[in-house]
Amino acid sequence: MIAYAANLATLVAIFGILAATLNFVVGFAGIFSVAHAVFFGLGAYAGAQVALLLVPDALLACLVAAIVAGGLSLCLALPALRVRGEYFVAASLGLQMMATTLFSEAKPLTGGIGGLVAIPRPTVAGIEVNVLPLALVALALILFLTARLQRGAFGRSLQSIRDAESAAEALGKNVAAVKTLAVAFACAGAGIGGALFALHLSFVNVESFTMDQSVLVMAMVIIGGTGTLWGPLLGAILLLSLPAGLAFLPFIPPTEVGAVQQIIYGLAMTLLMIFRPAGLVGDLSKGRATA
Repeated sequence: MIAYAANLATLVAIFGILAATLNFVVGFAGIFSVAHAVFFGLGAYAGAQVALLLVPDALLACLVAAIVAGGLSLCLALPALRVRGEYFVAASLGLQMMATTLFSEAKPLTGGIGGLVAIPRPTVAGIEVNVLPLALVALALILFLTARLQRGAFGRSLQSIRDAESAAEALGKNVAAVKTLAVAFACAGAGIGGALFALHLSFVNVESFTMDQSVLVMAMVIIGGTGTLWGPLLGAILLLSLPAGLAFLPFIPPTEVGAVQQIIYGLAMTLLMIFRPAGLVGDLSKGRATA
């Protein structure tokens, strides 16, 4: 039971990182991406290859994952500079579909459908460690940086672009640079989460980085509250704890847990859009999550 709880806590911390970084571009910059799992996957494969080919040092794996995912964030940033709204959602959807195919076919790098197996246990300074404390530290660091950026000039620029991009540009804001930096920060953070995910499971394959995963992370952000600091973390806790809770209900067959889970997700999203459009932590009076 302790091992199960530790595993769940580790996954909550990792997906908390994903939700917090996605919220940075969705809630603070108004860039609605459905391709966050792409950068999660890039970080996971990069971190796994570092552990398999070099050393299973967790800090090195996270650093390489952040560089790879952040560097390739231009794949998302370039469409964000040219299109907005539903057009960008369509562009990010295309990126997600293309990346899923590439992850499946690039066997020398990703292992193909079979994935990468027997990833060594992570170490720090040569000492084997659990992923949970590393994930908690990474989550705390990302939340700290998000809070600092949100309250600074960069955060105010992001929010002005979110609320009125044309007006922000007319007032002299460098929209292209601000958007690119926001996307790079979010994707680098997703890459770190991916590296920790690979080291935790000792196995990764393409099934963890599909459209379903991107939608799940987006649901965490929306349910918790976009544009808030703690909302995405609350959403991650709720959505990852739900399957565990359903598994203990005797009247739900084990084979039907997934279907019931999807029904509850959809119902929760619908009810939130009606009664709490700003999310659980959002400011209902303003119709938008603000804190």
